[in-house]
Amino acid sequence: MTLRMKALFVHFFTATGAVFAMLAMLAAIDAKWDMMFLWLVVAFFVDGLDGPMARKYDVKTNAPEFDGVLLDLIIDYLTYVFIPAFALFTSGLMDGWSGWVMIIIVTFASAMYFADTRMKTKDNSFSGFPGCFNMLVLVLFALKPDWWVCLIIVMVLSAAMFVPIKFVHPVRTERWRVVTLPVALAWTFFAGWAAWVDFYPQSWAHWGLMITSIYLLVAGGLQQVIPQRQK
Repeated sequence: MTLRMKALFVHFFTATGAVFAMLAMLAAIDAKWDMMFLWLVVAFFVDGLDGPMARKYDVKTNAPEFDGVLLDLIIDYLTYVFIPAFALFTSGLMDGWSGWVMIIIVTFASAMYFADTRMKTKDNSFSGFPGCFNMLVLVLFALKPDWWVCLIIVMVLSAAMFVPIKFVHPVRTERWRVVTLPVALAWTFFAGWAAWVDFYPQSWAHWGLMITSIYLLVAGGLQQVIPQRQK
């Protein structure tokens, strides 16, 4: 297989995320939350793999007719923001006016963030919360907090998209990657497990989700306050 074909197949692989997004949306419409999250976890896994593959086969040079960054952002908005917000709105976790507030804040703020050219830092981390509402909503489904707790968390993280706090990229942020990447993989495992058992409250997956989510949420900020050793 030529290098060009390999680069094209990377774009095709990225585009499968749109298919998984549609499958997740159809499951959400039918209130099949376990299946919705399983499809979103699959899409999350694809999103974690396509970046390294794109850099390996240099898709910008070998398949330049497709904009891999734009393709990735479109799919990310669907799987990270749009579908999770729909699920949170229709699931009953946020009823009435709180659900409408959440829908407006999450979709609007995320659209602006995804178009922000300053969203990446020099060390390939994210500047501000990277709009990973798919991860947040899955944890909320598992823990089932009161609506006002959900609203506060959503509002805080939406605001955090526009503050100069770092959030690590599990693959591209080199510092602490030896810890961050396994934690991200563990989060994916626990997320799939929680969805598989239909968010059974006694499942150990909930503890795994909480621990890994906390690390991924605070690791970037800790890197900002903990000096890096000079090599």
